Amino acid sequence: MKHDSRLSSVLHALLHMAEHDGPMTSEALSQCLNTNPVVVRRTMGLLRKAGLVKSDRGHAGGWRIAVDLSTVTLRQLHEALGEPAIFAVGNRNERPECLVEQSVNAALDSAFAEAEALLLTRFADITLASLAADFAQRYATMRARKDNHDA
Repeated sequence: MKHDSRLSSVLHALLHMAEHDGPMTSEALSQCLNTNPVVVRRTMGLLRKAGLVKSDRGHAGGWRIAVDLSTVTLRQLHEALGEPAIFAVGNRNERPECLVEQSVNAALDSAFAEAEALLLTRFADITLASLAADFAQRYATMRARKDNHDA
């Protein structure tokens, strides 16, 4: 079953953009994400519509982040992407006549709703700035290990 990885891809792209001086082209971002530039443009267009990124045309153009990283949460990005389904599992039949299946659906719907609410609450607590700080820490640790190994 195919998972919707757009949120993960957007986070990946935005963190690359945050580390890059100046705008990044769709082509450069597509190389970071190992995808097609058209996919990047389509996805970035959703973020532009939400006011999270801007695009510049011309020779020195490309995509750039339009907001402070500390103000953007994973939940906002999830919403900007059209709130894709959180779970790949679901009910076998949405409107069953069978009473057994109605009971099963009621239990699953309740569990899915609780899990989704919990996940979206957690998404609201995670900012791009916190992800960027985590990346910076991991990078510093890797560099320190490499420097110690080379010494």
